[in-house]
Amino acid sequence: MSRRARHCYLETFASIVIVLALVRCAFPHVAGSLHQQQADEKGSAAASRSAAGLANAVSVIDWGGEPHPIRSVPSYLEAFPDTNDLQLKAARQWGVPPVLDRADAEQRKRELVYIGSNPYYCVDPLRQSIPYLVPRAAVLLQDIGQAFFDSLQVKGVPLTRFIVTSVLRTEADVARLRRVNRNATERSCHLFGTTFDITYNRYETVSDPLGAPRRDVCNDTLKWVLAEVLRDQRELGRCYIKYEVKQPCFHITVR
Repeated sequence: MSRRARHCYLETFASIVIVLALVRCAFPHVAGSLHQQQADEKGSAAASRSAAGLANAVSVIDWGGEPHPIRSVPSYLEAFPDTNDLQLKAARQWGVPPVLDRADAEQRKRELVYIGSNPYYCVDPLRQSIPYLVPRAAVLLQDIGQAFFDSLQVKGVPLTRFIVTSVLRTEADVARLRRVNRNATERSCHLFGTTFDITYNRYETVSDPLGAPRRDVCNDTLKWVLAEVLRDQRELGRCYIKYEVKQPCFHITVR
């Protein structure tokens, strides 16, 4: 994809996202009972941060320097060792009281921020969680997405979005999950709206349907870049991260 084509793609995508956000605010019933903007002050701050991120996504396309090297991390297990117990402590500090079920979630929308696919990342179809985070975690996720885009650009890697596979789980979600997965824990950090999973073996191509075919990028290369971004956020003290092997994802809790 040419630089101009990518620029036009992101401008169009950003405009659509902003228009949809305005429609959701003006007509909340359009988005469904759960998909509305948070009305409290923290939610407004997170929404403003997201809008600023969309503008930056367009401006980053103008990078024209020499590609930076991809270094990744020496060991995923050593770089992202944060246990569930450690993450659970942060989740209880920064999160909401556990949500019982979908009906209880209806009463908690002022505490949580809706997250959806945007120019920086995709959200998988969610079967065992719902797309909400506390504002602090929503801002972290947005910043990771922006940093990933920036890093791809300066390293000369075609733009690609990572995929979020799990977000807020209700107690009913956890109970159902434990019936099919005995390794699932009752003390899940996902109960508090502070935690999300990013898969490291699937990504979504950003391409121009009218442009030239985009250069293929292997998932390992994208995983290396994503690992660099996550390591930086962890070293800044913004989150705890566990590298999961059985469920191929980075398990991330805001600090």
